[in-house]
Amino acid sequence: METGQAALLGDARALKPHAVKTVALVGPPNCGKSTLFNRLTGLRQKIANYPGVTVECRTGNLAKAKSVSLLDLPGVRCESANSEDEEVAWSALRGKLPGVPTPDAILLIFDGTNLSAHLPLASAVLTLGLRTLVLVNMADTLRDRSGFVDIHALQDLLGLPVGLISATEGTGLNAIDKFLGAGGGRSAPALPPILQSAGHRRSWARGIAERAKYRAPRESLWSKRLDSIFLHGVFGPLILLVVTVCVFQCVFVVGEFLGNGIEAGLDSVERLARPWIANPILQSIVWEGLWKGTGSVVVFLPPILLLFLFMGVMEDSGYLARAAVISDRVMATIGLNGKSFIPLLAGYGCAVPAIMAARVIGGTRDRLATIFVIPFMTCSARLPVYTLFIAALIPAQPVLGGLIGLRACVLLSLYALGFLAAVATAKLLNSTILDRSTVPFVLELPEYRLPSIKSLAMLLLERARIFLTQVGTVVLAVSVAIWVLTHLPIHAGHMAGLDASYLAHAGHWSEPVLRPLGFNWKIGVGLLTSFVAREVMVGTLGTIYGSAAGSHSMGLAAALQRDMTLSGAMALMVFFALAMQCTSTFATVKRETNCWKWPTLQFLYMGGLAYAAAWATNLCLTYFS
Repeated sequence: METGQAALLGDARALKPHAVKTVALVGPPNCGKSTLFNRLTGLRQKIANYPGVTVECRTGNLAKAKSVSLLDLPGVRCESANSEDEEVAWSALRGKLPGVPTPDAILLIFDGTNLSAHLPLASAVLTLGLRTLVLVNMADTLRDRSGFVDIHALQDLLGLPVGLISATEGTGLNAIDKFLGAGGGRSAPALPPILQSAGHRRSWARGIAERAKYRAPRESLWSKRLDSIFLHGVFGPLILLVVTVCVFQCVFVVGEFLGNGIEAGLDSVERLARPWIANPILQSIVWEGLWKGTGSVVVFLPPILLLFLFMGVMEDSGYLARAAVISDRVMATIGLNGKSFIPLLAGYGCAVPAIMAARVIGGTRDRLATIFVIPFMTCSARLPVYTLFIAALIPAQPVLGGLIGLRACVLLSLYALGFLAAVATAKLLNSTILDRSTVPFVLELPEYRLPSIKSLAMLLLERARIFLTQVGTVVLAVSVAIWVLTHLPIHAGHMAGLDASYLAHAGHWSEPVLRPLGFNWKIGVGLLTSFVAREVMVGTLGTIYGSAAGSHSMGLAAALQRDMTLSGAMALMVFFALAMQCTSTFATVKRETNCWKWPTLQFLYMGGLAYAAAWATNLCLTYFS
């Protein structure tokens, strides 16, 4: 077998120099393309969306040739695009994607452990006529498990330079240097007309593999044994449940601990630095507006990064694909696919990382449907509001013979309400505005591998940068706007108190709209401020009622008992369970869908549904009380 070195083969004298500025990385899913991209670019990369679509675009500069730009295209299996990801990839290769330069050359990456199945893609790429280097990845696995491919023969059969590499170990990458140093090699040969059909391409690929003496590596005994457990009809779902509970318990507990630490650190900085600004107005806008707004974003980082860390480990190890297979049957009943399972479950912690995690879903239809229903999952930010109003207005009495308390029943019913709303909405979307054509749930099960620490670190760094720069700016702007509304107008050089502020006037103005729900103007102000973050409502009500929501929670609860009815409190909790009251979520949906249409529609739909459900709740409880 040809091992490790994987020097570029072919007659370099036949290559004509050509200025290579943009190189596209092309390959099927799970071929190691992203691992190779990370190794070639290091930290010189950025992630954005392709113009007008929701598909992620990763670009970077070669570490050894900074003038060469690498374009990491979505994984493709064949020329016929079955998803928006594949459609974008082929459009980019053909130079038909606005804002994306046409590639000068292609690095075509195949998984050496599954070469026969991937070679049909070579025939489709060859029709593009672009300068192409074929890279057979997983050289280490071929070597260790007695696989074989005659690289010289494969090169002669394809008429293209071929390299044998290991993206994980970093071996054989000199093939890429030689290819680019030679100006990108020669153009791909034109295929005979007979290869333009899918059937002939598969036959052609089988013939190429046989003549190149390709021998697949021995099946991994560990993969076989693990699949017999993880994909078992009974044990598989149970293991997935245990893994999921452990992951999210860690995300919640550790994320909250780290978030509290960050919040405490920010508070300490504020206490130390606040005296440096003498002007009270400037002091207020800097610390209560800008600083608090920044803090409200930064404290989200730990759970987000922890979730992406665990998802990255599961994806790189190969387990995430198994989890999607196990959950696909259940997800299909509500119009989603198995890959929606993890993002939906993550929504119980925080909708922001859950929506970002929906990128693992290939089809645009399923991705949009998942993003649309994630905010219905009862996130942890709703719990402070639920806890406050349940403690204030729901009696602590046992039900079901003392097996459970009434307060616990109310809390569980709110979780169930959000879940049922998500199921109903997913079915509604799939029968109305979303394309009814479904993308087949096709998923190759990759072999189990140890995750790359470097790749995971780069993933976390990039996700942190994206969240802080793109989502954080929106939250910061809204936080400053809320501060302005709560401190204006200014009279005789003094800022207005809350009761005389523009925000209070807005609360009074909204009272006629909210009165049918059983809310007063104070609840209206709390709802307005809760758009920065849901839990902000507790602090707002504490300020309005003259209590500190943390240390004087009993005083606030007593004030709410005097000022609200049970029907109004239940209506408020129903409203919170269904409404999209989170600027971070809105901003994240905008970024993930790359347009204002979907977050606006989502906000209006959830708001309308929440209003109608809260009105019905208040009406029914008032009637029967």
